[in-house]
Amino acid sequence: MASPPCAFSPRGRRLFAACGPDGRLRVWDAAGSRLQHEYVPSAHLSAACTCLAWAPPEGRQIPSKDGPQRKKRKSEAGEVEKQLDILAIGTAVGSILLYSTVKGELQSKLDGGHDSRVNCVRWHQDNCYLYSCSEDKHIVEWNTQTCKVKCKWKGDNSSVTCLCISPDGKMLLSAGRTIKLWDLETKEVYRHFTGHATSVSSLMFTTVKPMNESIPFDGITGLYFLSGAIHDRLLSVWQIRSDRKEKNAVMSFAVTDEPIFVDLTVSEVKEEPVKLAVVCRDGQLHLFEHILNGYCKKPLTSNCTIQIATPGNDGDSTPKPVPILAAAFCTDKQSLLLVYGNTSQPVIEKVSLNTSEPHICLVRDIQKVLSLKTDAALTKVKTPVVNSDTKVLVPGIPGHSTAVKTPASGKEKKKNKRKPGETEESIEERLGALDIDVSKVKTPGGLPQTDSLAVLLVQGLESNDAEILNKVLNTRKENIVKNTVARMPIYAVIPLLHELTKRLQGNPYSASLMVRWLKSVFTLHASYLSTLPDLIPQLGMLYQLMESRVKTLQKLSRLHGRLFILASQVAASEAVQDVPEVNQTAKLVYEDESSEEEGSDDEMIADKDSDENWDEDEEKEEQSDEQDMTVEKEINGDSDLEPENESEEE
Repeated sequence: MASPPCAFSPRGRRLFAACGPDGRLRVWDAAGSRLQHEYVPSAHLSAACTCLAWAPPEGRQIPSKDGPQRKKRKSEAGEVEKQLDILAIGTAVGSILLYSTVKGELQSKLDGGHDSRVNCVRWHQDNCYLYSCSEDKHIVEWNTQTCKVKCKWKGDNSSVTCLCISPDGKMLLSAGRTIKLWDLETKEVYRHFTGHATSVSSLMFTTVKPMNESIPFDGITGLYFLSGAIHDRLLSVWQIRSDRKEKNAVMSFAVTDEPIFVDLTVSEVKEEPVKLAVVCRDGQLHLFEHILNGYCKKPLTSNCTIQIATPGNDGDSTPKPVPILAAAFCTDKQSLLLVYGNTSQPVIEKVSLNTSEPHICLVRDIQKVLSLKTDAALTKVKTPVVNSDTKVLVPGIPGHSTAVKTPASGKEKKKNKRKPGETEESIEERLGALDIDVSKVKTPGGLPQTDSLAVLLVQGLESNDAEILNKVLNTRKENIVKNTVARMPIYAVIPLLHELTKRLQGNPYSASLMVRWLKSVFTLHASYLSTLPDLIPQLGMLYQLMESRVKTLQKLSRLHGRLFILASQVAASEAVQDVPEVNQTAKLVYEDESSEEEGSDDEMIADKDSDENWDEDEEKEEQSDEQDMTVEKEINGDSDLEPENESEEE
């Protein structure tokens, strides 16, 4: 998570501004940790604060909603200059708010410059100009007197994350992945620096004069600046030269974690060392003191490390670390202002640095300090009088109705105040005093009763309560599962999928139950899941689990088919063996007498067939004999056709 934007006021570090995760801007008095202002932007939930910047105390004009104001008299202008503290607030939607801590109200709003998240805002120290950079790759120069864009240009090929203005006000440092030095008059790049592997989160100039006094100062040559990046445990120091030879960092400071807040004392002469205070994400503060005199190959380690922890009494013997949120050098450069604790209610303390120890652990009882402040702000709490006719609505009882107990006659009502010797009333007695039927509120399962399982499911996911999750997820009815998934809020869908995946991995026997829930979730919330950009890495384990189980499905189905055939054959053979054998010998034989006649008939039929065949053969033989005889007669000269021969024969 990104660190909350916070900043000390430039005038004596007397105010500390921070914007919490709830979108509220809070301004505390650094001397007594008292909350002076609390501002809630109208769009504080949709347009969260992303960066803060206090206006410089010198040469500043008053921004106004009504445009340019009339010229004030010298005395009037002097009073306003003493009092006015303007705070520029960048938002996630691209607008910039200007808040007056003296008036306690919004002065003006700068719109139209960016169409995406504002990453950094910086005031020019000599005029009323404000510079901002954004995720939309552009840098905007604002005229806060007219609340309009003076100039806008592209700062990088990717998002521009940080800005810093040179001590003379003529140059501007911008950084995304690479660091560029711009000429503010021409808006051209003067130098390129290699930058970091990740996005740069902090830029600061560390010197105001060149190291070599013999060279005339041209406003740039010899200047050093510092840069830090997210996920980077090295703060790099760069030197701006006119010969364009060196583009790499000349030295670096090593810290234990990513820097979230950096403050330093600017070196004004050659022999004066630069003091650096770096607050890391792990809650530690590292202090460095070094004279910037050119190239240094090895990363420099901190001179002193400061941590804060609880004393570890009151039943808890283990000291707990207290995170440091911010730190700033006081005007004497010998003491520090430490901000530690919670962003909603931090503790601001001044600590002197007159020690040479490399590690310092400050013991602070945060709970005691905060409880003293809270007790002072509390007012007297009044308990409302509840009559017997009043019905108390209790969640979880159908219809939101309770059984009202009639007060027993003759008994006096108990007073709220306890006597010194009496013990405190139990919860059951208090519920009884509120006319609530305790037997109806309690459930036999031991779980709190609610109107639907969806509330229980969300509570179980948020508290990681295994008992509640087991009772809800072991539901077997399809309609109950569908209704529960449909009623649950959107933000609980991904935690539910993670819980189902964990249960599928841990206990394969519960897969049949978990698959019903998975089916309902994917059916009812598919449109929401498809909008998540990181859905595949979030559900990667579930994808892999389903893929591995689906791969074995084909083999299992084949095995199931073979086993089914084998089992059916075994069952059939066993059924055949169980049937008793039938005696196949005849108990009675009957012989028919007409069997011989039937046989003669058959013989007659056979003879008939043979006679017919024989007649045909005889006819064929006679025809052939006649033909032979006629041929012989013709040869011999005899003919039947001669009438003479016929008559003679007759």
